[in-house]
Amino acid sequence: MFRRILIANRGEIAVRIIRTCRRMGICSIVPYSEVDANALFVGFADESYCIGEPEPSSSYLNIEKIIKLAKDTKAEAIHPGYGFLSENPDFAEACENAGITFIGPSSTAMRRAKPKHRARELCEKAGIPIAPGFSKSISDPINKMPEITMLCKNIDYPVIIKPSNSGGGIGMMVANNESELQDAIRYAGTRGKAAFGFDDIYIEKYITQVKHIEMQILSDNYGNIIHLGERECSVQRRYQKLIEEAPSSIITPEIRYKLGEMAKEIARVLQCTNALTVEFIYSIETGEFYFNECNTRLQVEHSVTELTTNIDLVREQLRIAAGEKLEYKQDDIQMRGHAIECRINAEDPLRNFMPSPQKIIKYSPPKGFGIRVDSGAYAGYTMPFYYDPLIAKLMVWGRDRKETLSRMKKALTNFTIEGVKTNIPFHLIAVEDDYFREGKYTTLFVKERELVQKLQESVKKNNIPISPNSVIN
Repeated sequence: MFRRILIANRGEIAVRIIRTCRRMGICSIVPYSEVDANALFVGFADESYCIGEPEPSSSYLNIEKIIKLAKDTKAEAIHPGYGFLSENPDFAEACENAGITFIGPSSTAMRRAKPKHRARELCEKAGIPIAPGFSKSISDPINKMPEITMLCKNIDYPVIIKPSNSGGGIGMMVANNESELQDAIRYAGTRGKAAFGFDDIYIEKYITQVKHIEMQILSDNYGNIIHLGERECSVQRRYQKLIEEAPSSIITPEIRYKLGEMAKEIARVLQCTNALTVEFIYSIETGEFYFNECNTRLQVEHSVTELTTNIDLVREQLRIAAGEKLEYKQDDIQMRGHAIECRINAEDPLRNFMPSPQKIIKYSPPKGFGIRVDSGAYAGYTMPFYYDPLIAKLMVWGRDRKETLSRMKKALTNFTIEGVKTNIPFHLIAVEDDYFREGKYTTLFVKERELVQKLQESVKKNNIPISPNSVIN
């Protein structure tokens, strides 16, 4: 097993990885930007080193600086977390060339999965159903508008434009007609370039009434592949996930077996080891599942899988990267109970979810049986505006979905954050909605159920049942 690991990330995921490293007796090393000098993960790690200015390109996206730090500190491996360089095959290759273990798939496997269109092509050849679209990446898209316009006419509107190299819903935008196409392309290309260094895009037919279902895969270097069940991530706003749960209320054991086998086959096709998430979309209209994309990294929402399987995914990532065999066979995996995660962001839901990069005056997370909070925040910490606004992941486990929902409502009500606006009131509205409670929600849930409008009405009536972190304070 590794003795020293560099964690090329920040915030809650860096803290999360450090915790597992401590349990395994591994020294954790973190790089940090100037604005993160007082961040929790910096003080929590065994060693921390400033590597540059706040802009990601000068710090967390700077491959040369990170590799140099790993060499200088004698790190044997690098864990990329999620976001930033986690799915960048050039970074994985740089680690390989430097003799440093990349905790994730090989650069070759990553290039099969990313850009996203490449995984679509391989899955289509393997006979796996894919979402309708055009499986070709387009670079420098702004200067190729005539070609793209013709492609979209062939697919038929509405279409969704996606950055080829991105993740987490970043940069995706729908064009309902030709007049909206240029803005969608410009947005996707610009956001992809800023967040991940590439402006390449690809295009899919936009299917409206769908559920977002993903399967968690673990695969070692000896051909052993297992799945750890599904997560549903259909509560989204602007393609950013807000609430995730495991298992999905629509998945039967028969469907779970089918999707699990399909996801494992995709891992074989991509020759992908370590942790892999295979995303599917489920069409309410047709009752069919389609392959959407692969994420060759740890997902933000991995924690609900940990709660329902009692398996530490980071520990398994480290073991696999160190050359060890999977400890589990498929028959060993049993999902128990139900888990829900709410992403607590420094955002003002009454002002179009504008980021709230301010100082946290009071921070008191809920406690109790079945409650887990993963966070990089504390009272006195100032949320930087250079990065995503995630304050914490609030996760709740219960024996069944009904108990979990009840426990989540209480946990949200008892989560006190003062000094910054948060989206906690939005979560309270969402988990109380009939469609969510009945499991009927789709990716259009927030829009169709007018949750933001309902929140505004509740504020006016002053009947939001919430502690002092309310956005109205």
